[in-house]
Amino acid sequence: MQSSILSPVLAMLCLTFLVWLWMFATRFRFMAVEKTDAQDLSTPTQVYNTLPPYAANPGYNFRNLLEMPVLFYIICIVLFITQSVDSTDIICAWVFVAFRVVHSLVQCSYNNVNHRFGVYAVSSVAMWVMLARLVF
Repeated sequence: MQSSILSPVLAMLCLTFLVWLWMFATRFRFMAVEKTDAQDLSTPTQVYNTLPPYAANPGYNFRNLLEMPVLFYIICIVLFITQSVDSTDIICAWVFVAFRVVHSLVQCSYNNVNHRFGVYAVSSVAMWVMLARLVF
């Protein structure tokens, strides 16, 4: 049971890698088609002002995957180290991962904020439940 918590962690790491690939593919495609010099994207402001949403959104999602999921990773590692993993933690971890996948798909594609917020909220609640159970 304890090592089962590592599978959702691995899944999140894979999601982060896939979004990173998506980010680079869309940015390089944009730069090739528009003949944009890499120097024109040297600051976040330049990226924001230059890239259209289809090329910018995966980058925003990549940054999101380095925020809340970091807390998820820590919670999972602490659960594993303290031998505190149970079936509820596993379910919550997979709910977190599933909804983060949907969040990434929404943000990297059509980026509807209402849809994105809904799945973000569900994933966050799953993670906070894991933390609350760990603390108490």
